[in-house]
Amino acid sequence: MRLATLRTPSGTRAVRVDDDALVELNAPDLGAWLARPDWRERTATASGRRRPVEGARFAPLVPQPSKVICVGLNCRRHIEEMGRPLPTFPTLFTKFADSLTGAGDPLARPVETDQFDWEGELVVVVGAEVRRADGEAAAAAIAGFSVANDATCRDWQNRTNEWMQGKNGESSTPVGPWLVTPDELPGGVRPACRITTEVNGVWSRTTRPPTSSSIRSRSWPTRRRSCGSGPAT
Repeated sequence: MRLATLRTPSGTRAVRVDDDALVELNAPDLGAWLARPDWRERTATASGRRRPVEGARFAPLVPQPSKVICVGLNCRRHIEEMGRPLPTFPTLFTKFADSLTGAGDPLARPVETDQFDWEGELVVVVGAEVRRADGEAAAAAIAGFSVANDATCRDWQNRTNEWMQGKNGESSTPVGPWLVTPDELPGGVRPACRITTEVNGVWSRTTRPPTSSSIRSRSWPTRRRSCGSGPAT
């Protein structure tokens, strides 16, 4: 299944994506829908108002996530290119909810930076509360996957050892347009896929294999609901 948060004249709505149609779900956004314990069953049988995909305007998948936990230094080849040792533990940083924006929204360079950069990243959406989860429980909590553009002010990021100030520009992280559930991806909760980043229609980068699986990364931080966790470097 594919799910999204749609912008409408009367506010946002959670929707199921069916080829060229969007089927409204009974929730204001995807975060609220995923909070229902039976969201999978209800999504499959939903028959709400249908809207066309063409011309649709999507909000961030989860407009108000409780946490956005990002995993840095996650690409082995990129780490080796920088001459850094492979990390023993995940390098984590956070993003604020207002740093997220819709996948089709304009992305403007903040006037304070001279080193505005971009990276296509995998997003893991956690759809259940978990705490001290082992690998099996962490896998069961994954609602699905999406992509994000981790736009970064590199000069601000590298001012200190903490990256947060370069990663949280307002509306600087397009997410979506939709979530894809693990059953539709090769590899399931360990998706075997590539993420290709294009800038103005020109190929920029293809994401390399991560240094650790999404399951191991998800089972390390604890207690989250419906949070987009986008690995970022």
